[in-house]
Amino acid sequence: MTLSDYYEILGLQHGCSVDDIKKAYRRKARLYHPDINSSPEAKDIFISSTEAYEFLIANFDKLRSDEQVYQQTMEDWRKYRQDRSHHRANAYARASYISFKKSEFYKTTRIFDGTTILVSLVISVMVLVYTVFGYVFRLRHPIPGIKNPTVFIFIIFLLLGMIFLTISVIYLKAYLETSKKHKKRS
Repeated sequence: MTLSDYYEILGLQHGCSVDDIKKAYRRKARLYHPDINSSPEAKDIFISSTEAYEFLIANFDKLRSDEQVYQQTMEDWRKYRQDRSHHRANAYARASYISFKKSEFYKTTRIFDGTTILVSLVISVMVLVYTVFGYVFRLRHPIPGIKNPTVFIFIIFLLLGMIFLTISVIYLKAYLETSKKHKKRS
């Protein structure tokens, strides 16, 4: 297969990001894993998608290099990894979707974007601060003709802010662990 074939299999454009590749692969794996999709061509599509994902992730930086490096990368892939990738994808296709989702390979498709996590963390803190500040402010400075804020609404917003903060912290922790693993591999 060619590079264009790999992008086409995953439904991607040339020049896409690593996150785009991971998202596209997860979508294809969910749609075409033989444990979920019983159509005759599902297994072949799943295997092709897995092969395309492996190639694009393994060679992402090399594909942006000059033509000679690209040609050498494609040749190396054909010689050494394509067959191995095909066999591994075949094994994943034989496994149940649930066990496939638990595999280390599938876990590599998780996406943790540091900026998004940081923004959600800041927003959750802002929700908590503004909830408390707004409630106290309204109690101290009542508006004539409008009732004081209810404690029930205050508690609901406080709980929502705390839940959002907890989720943000969990994702931040997972992102930091993933970052450490990638730094150790480099």
